[in-house]
This record gives sequence, C-alpha cells and structure tokens, in this order.
Amino acid sequence: MIIGYARVSSKSQNLERQVHDLREFGCEKIFEEKQSGKNFKERPVYNEMRNKLRFGDVLVVHDLSRFGRNKEEIKNEWAALMKEEVDIVVLKMPILDTRKYKDLEGVGQLVSEIVLSLLSWMVEEERERIRSAQREGIIIAKQQGKYKGRKRKYHVNAVGKDKIIYDKIVKELKEGTSIMDIYRETGVARSTIYTIKNELMDVV
Repeated sequence: MIIGYARVSSKSQNLERQVHDLREFGCEKIFEEKQSGKNFKERPVYNEMRNKLRFGDVLVVHDLSRFGRNKEEIKNEWAALMKEEVDIVVLKMPILDTRKYKDLEGVGQLVSEIVLSLLSWMVEEERERIRSAQREGIIIAKQQGKYKGRKRKYHVNAVGKDKIIYDKIVKELKEGTSIMDIYRETGVARSTIYTIKNELMDVV
C-alpha cells in the first residue's frame, strides 16, 4: 500500500500543497497532521500511521524534515523504517527513493545512507546557522547600542510591492512550503521569513 504523510507545524498553515502532491504521486491513504515536529511523542497522527505501516508498504513524504528536526532524529526514523522493510519516497529529493536501490543490494543501500546522512546534516546545519546568526547579530547590535528592532519591510501593514511579497510569503507558509523554498522564490531573508512564520503561529 502507498501511504502519504503530510504535516505542518501550526494550525494556521495549510496542508493543501503537500496533500495534492501526495495524491498526484498515487498515495492510497494520506495522514494529515498540524503539529510541531519537536517530539514524535507529540505527533499522534504520525504515530497512528506508523502503527499501520506493514512490510512492503511505501511511505511517501514531501520532504526530509517530516522525519524529525535534527540529523539524529531523521537518521533514526529512517533506520527504523528500513528495518521494518518499508520503502520510503521523499518527493522533494528524488534520489531518496529506496525502491530505486533494491536491485543494487548493498551498494544501493550504501548510496542511500550516504545521501541521507548528507541531507539530514544539511537540514540541521541550516537551522542552527540561522539561529546562531540571529543571536550573534542581536548581541553585537545591543553592544553597539544600535538594536532598536529595525522597522521591517515586509509586514501585515506594508503597502505596494512589499505587501504583495508579504502576502505571498504568508500564503506559501500556510501551504507548508519550506523556508528555503520561499527564500529561493522571493529572495527575502530567511530570518524575515522565520519572523513572519512565528507571528502566524502566535495568532493561533
């Protein structure tokens, strides 16, 4: 059976895009969850889905972060699914499709593990880099007496082109688009996108 799992981290976000892509892939059943990914124990829908997975099933997710928020969580969950002989497909990373490597035996498994290690490390490093840059920037600004909370360009009361871009960011966030993809599409700093995302979560 082909099973899809879609998740966003807050109720204000929209699962529509993920669900659409999962249906296009051919998922026979889709589990939808609006829940933070901080802890698997706090993700009841994911746990329900895991309990229903059987030998030979195919689990399809939109991106690697559905398996966890850091490298260890992602790798551990991947290993657990592999042990249960469940195939995995990551739509945004076509190279992560375990069905492709079945005929390659050990070599295919090795390739999959190397790619997974690299990509999961990138997920974790990107998240930590942004946090670190934000912390350091604020500390330096405060030391120099310059930290006053600079007026933002993209916000709910913006006008003209800035408001159009802000509305686009909000729409993409509600559809579950990743911060990196929004950054690539709009060119808006990731720290700004994170700020907008946090504001949306606070509204809920």
